[in-house]
Amino acid sequence: MLCMKTLIKKLTLALSVLMLATGAHAGVGHLLPKPKIVDVKSGQKPFSLKGDVVLTDPTDCLLLREFLTGNGCRLSSKGRQVTVEIVDSIPGAFNHQLPEYPDEAYSLSVGPKSIIIKALTPVGVIRATQTLMQMAEGRKDKTLEPVSITDWPAFKLRGFMHDVGRSYITPDELVKEIELFGRFKINTFHWHLTENQAWRFAVDAYPQLTSAESMTRYPGKFYTREDIKRVTDAAAKYGVTVIPEVDMPGHSAAFERAMGFEMQTPQGKEVLKKVLEELAEAFPQSPYLHIGGDEKRITDSTFLPTMTAKVHDLGRKVVCWNPIYGVRITPADGFDMTQMWGTAGKKVSGIPNIDCRYNYTNHFDVFADPVGIYKSSIYYSPQGTPEIAGTISCPWNDRKLPDQKEIVNQNGTIANTLASAERAWMGAGKEYIENGGTTLPLEGEEFEEFADFERRLLFHKDHSLSEEPIPYVRQTDVRWMITDPVALDADSASAFANVREARGAGIYLRHTWGPIIPTFYGKDYGKGLKAYAYTYVYSPKDQDAGALIEFQNYSRSEPDVAPDNGEWDRKGSRVWLNDTELKPAPWVNAGKKITNEVDLANENFSARRPLPVRLKKGWNKVMLKLPYVDTPGIRLNKWMFTFVLTDPDGKHALDGIIYSPTKEKIGK
Repeated sequence: MLCMKTLIKKLTLALSVLMLATGAHAGVGHLLPKPKIVDVKSGQKPFSLKGDVVLTDPTDCLLLREFLTGNGCRLSSKGRQVTVEIVDSIPGAFNHQLPEYPDEAYSLSVGPKSIIIKALTPVGVIRATQTLMQMAEGRKDKTLEPVSITDWPAFKLRGFMHDVGRSYITPDELVKEIELFGRFKINTFHWHLTENQAWRFAVDAYPQLTSAESMTRYPGKFYTREDIKRVTDAAAKYGVTVIPEVDMPGHSAAFERAMGFEMQTPQGKEVLKKVLEELAEAFPQSPYLHIGGDEKRITDSTFLPTMTAKVHDLGRKVVCWNPIYGVRITPADGFDMTQMWGTAGKKVSGIPNIDCRYNYTNHFDVFADPVGIYKSSIYYSPQGTPEIAGTISCPWNDRKLPDQKEIVNQNGTIANTLASAERAWMGAGKEYIENGGTTLPLEGEEFEEFADFERRLLFHKDHSLSEEPIPYVRQTDVRWMITDPVALDADSASAFANVREARGAGIYLRHTWGPIIPTFYGKDYGKGLKAYAYTYVYSPKDQDAGALIEFQNYSRSEPDVAPDNGEWDRKGSRVWLNDTELKPAPWVNAGKKITNEVDLANENFSARRPLPVRLKKGWNKVMLKLPYVDTPGIRLNKWMFTFVLTDPDGKHALDGIIYSPTKEKIGK
């Protein structure tokens, strides 16, 4: 018999799922990120967003004004009071030093006749307004729940990035994403403007940099000063800091095609100094300029000191990638902040560091990796310090995709960014991802935290994010039994001698980053093995459904060979429903080596319709066979699987069903 504690947890999760399924309107229970201190004022009437209000705001917050008028309030000299106060302290709030990033702490009191916002800075007023925006989401009665909230971020920097050098994303899309992410208190947009494929930042002194002839991808697409102003104005409104990047001297083939010489030459340095001048002019509100520096050996010892000195002469601070080949990064060398990438990226003492080491979403799957990021600390730290600034979610879209919507979709940009940003706001998880891995716990505090995040994420998916491509669906109710690995030639019966339970729609048996990131089996296994996963799905009726299925998530960075038609991957993975084998639809690039300039098509499940399946009333058996073998043509050989049942369109998890490898119905 289940213990009472376990039963309560299961019933709590079921209630959360029911609330989501029935489209419950917004309230403080849907806030994302979750605020630190919440006191719901029971018994009080809500604040109506209809009628006259008196707005007193010494910060003249445009977002607050637009929120009120956009939801039905009339600004007047008489009426209920909406008051903003700039104060010297918010009791209990935490803050850490990050130059040029203001204190974001705020308190918010909502009653039937008043809204009172207290903040230390104008940005804190914006954060309080973003909380109000979420509280109003989906409420047809145009009211706000009576509540007192005190809130602050654990880490000062919570960001997202776009690599528009390899791709191109329109100013309209960038503005929209800043506004959408801004609702969730994301406060940094890292704009990677130059790459080998193209230079997207228009430089008046050197128009050849953005000539179509110098670009190998999306030729002729670049950002004018007017485009940049639109994006930076939107960022300012939402309290978002823009960090523009011109990468030097690496990733500079487009520069060399346009100019006829390399960056690490006397001519190159003179051009780049002028580029930095124009970059500072185009981004007057950006305190940091990012000069890249990664993935190219520095042969001119004066190159980076020349560039950092120029940035400082312009009154700005320098961000660089970390590591830089052959260069020691120190504050004395002119660096003001680093962005750690890969395992080799280590904290530099004495300056802030941004943790992006395992937050490259171009390598992520849709389900397991958000779990890993959500559970993780940020570079081993529970909260920000003068040396740990925060984190940025980076979809490095090396591979060409059909359009900008697919960049957001196939990189799981929204779910991954919100998981990363909530963790940075709330404070770090129990273990760094190098130790904690990506596996969803069966139960306990980490499971409950992620299930609650998932509930809130999916609420916003159906409301403010309803027009956005979000392939993530509910997965916390999906349960499996997975066998221990056995040799490929072992008989099936022996494979099922030892099984363990797992949760989630996506499970790694070996991660993209091999022995670094722990998985269901630990840190690594050799090839020449197989495993099986199975579950039963209870359906209350005969019904049509969709199945999201994947065995090799195709990175948006790898020129890998696509599966052959009739096969799910190049390892021989197979799946059965009620003992009938399920086969994939034809692949667009079947059997082809997909170079970086060939559109990644339907290889990832997020880019195709779910596989149609038929569930019978009662229990339905799902069985997966999971070989792990050498796969010629695949560099990042992932041992993994994704399986979850959805509505026929694939937008929502299928409601009313139960996943249970032991056929138990308790908890639903």
